Amino acid sequence: MSQTGRPLVLLVNPNSSAATTALMVDVARATLEPAGLEVRGVTAASGPPMIVGAADLERSADGVLEGALRGLRDGEGRVVAIVVAAFGDPGREALAAAVDVPVVGIGQSALLAAAAGGRRFGMATTTPGLVPSLEAMVRRHGVAATFTGVRLTRTGPTTLAEQPDLQDLELERAARASFEEDGARAVIIAGGPLSGAARRIAASGIGTVVEPVPAAMQRVLDLR
Repeated sequence: MSQTGRPLVLLVNPNSSAATTALMVDVARATLEPAGLEVRGVTAASGPPMIVGAADLERSADGVLEGALRGLRDGEGRVVAIVVAAFGDPGREALAAAVDVPVVGIGQSALLAAAAGGRRFGMATTTPGLVPSLEAMVRRHGVAATFTGVRLTRTGPTTLAEQPDLQDLELERAARASFEEDGARAVIIAGGPLSGAARRIAASGIGTVVEPVPAAMQRVLDLR
């Protein structure tokens, strides 16, 4: 338990991978700690180990609510925001209706950042089973007019999760195709577990790469 009295942001990982939670918390701290905010990760107890399809998104929503409420109880009254840290934002709306602090999603935040000012944007990701859900989320947030589509890696998500170098390579290729072939001016690396790859691809200089976790942390700061 933290020994500080700093305001606290909960990062709720809807899948059950503690390693993914730790990765996203590390990324989140780079944005929030300079602003005086603490980040605490909460891993869903009942979520799937990896969200690769619409059914996984649906069943992870209950774990988001349970994890967030648990984090609020443990937060000593310091919680100032909750971040739903899966790109499909499972359970975000239900959670927002149930708590008295702002709730943002990494998908919501990345979409709004990428589409700011009417900018054309695309996505690069590893999960073909989530494409319909991603496209529906684009429509739900009212940014479909400038969306150039989803570019996928050649290799599937479970294999790439075990081969980070190949994951970086294939995601960068997908992002390049989004820029060069689809005319995107910004590309989202769409996936919470892809945070490390997103950070490395953003640093490569291929174009404006939107990282979902930092985008959500910036939205938290903007809402304060």
